[in-house]
Amino acid sequence: MGFQLLRLANAKQRLQRTLSAKIRVASSNSSNVPRGHIAIYVGESYKKRFVIPISFLNHPQFQNLLNLAEEEFGFDHPMGGLTIPCSEHYFITLTSALNCS
Repeated sequence: MGFQLLRLANAKQRLQRTLSAKIRVASSNSSNVPRGHIAIYVGESYKKRFVIPISFLNHPQFQNLLNLAEEEFGFDHPMGGLTIPCSEHYFITLTSALNCS
C-alpha cells in the first residue's frame, strides 16, 4: 500500500510539471495578443491573422460569421485558433464598421 501511495504522489508531480509546461507554452504563444483581444484567422484560401477586441463577438453581424465558422469547421480549426471563412475584404469592412459604432 505504501508503494502505491508513493507511485500516486510521483504521478501527480509529473502531471503538475507537464500541465505547467503546457500553460507556459500557451501563454508565450498568446503574448502578442493584448488583454481584451482575440486572434482570428480570416480568408478563403490564404488565412491572415487579425487581432480584434473581444467586444466584437457580441455584435449580431459578427455572430453570423461565427455561425459560418461553426458550420464550416465545427470545433476543429485548422489554424489552431478561431478561423472565419469569409473574404479578407468583407472582414475588414465589418470590423471597420464595428470600430465606428
